Amino acid sequence: QVQLVESGGGLVQAGGSLRLSCAASRSINVIAWYRQAPGKQRDELVAAISNGGTTNYGDSVKGRFTISRDNAKNTVYLQMNSLKPEDTAVYRCKGDYAGRLYWGQGTQVTVSS
Repeated sequence: QVQLVESGGGLVQAGGSLRLSCAASRSINVIAWYRQAPGKQRDELVAAISNGGTTNYGDSVKGRFTISRDNAKNTVYLQMNSLKPEDTAVYRCKGDYAGRLYWGQGTQVTVSS
């Protein structure tokens, strides 16, 4: 069993910044951030990072968001800069452990124009 707990969401003006955290209950190789915007059914990949530090970003956030991790704390961070109203979404982290997918409960990010 794995628990993933997100934090750091909130309301911010366009152009502002937020840092999200995803704390895992154990070490997981790859942790990814996804988001679901209002009115959309599909989750969009925001960013992913492996234990070794290899990163991958969705096209819409490249150059604005940075994913990092502290393996000692089993925590992944998502630094979000230059936020836009279209970044408004519920952000959730996902981890794959022992062949099962685990999701956090999500944290709301709202960017006002």
